[in-house]
Amino acid sequence: MATKKPTKATATGKPKKTAATVKTTVTEKVTSRKTGPTEEQIRKKAEELYHERMARGEHGTPEDDWHKAEKLLKGTKK
Repeated sequence: MATKKPTKATATGKPKKTAATVKTTVTEKVTSRKTGPTEEQIRKKAEELYHERMARGEHGTPEDDWHKAEKLLKGTKK
């Protein structure tokens, strides 16, 4: 009686992968939208800009500070 020569898969103790045993792994790509700054972050930045503007003695409005803070935090160049 002839003995069967061990294959590489059986010699290492790992089962041989076949099409029936291979599981396909579905990876879900998570896309995260870059969310803008929160209202609280904008408020704090606008307040900081206000104090800097007052220290320099420049004229302006709180609305200007708010818009500038939004632009700085969002990274826009408008």
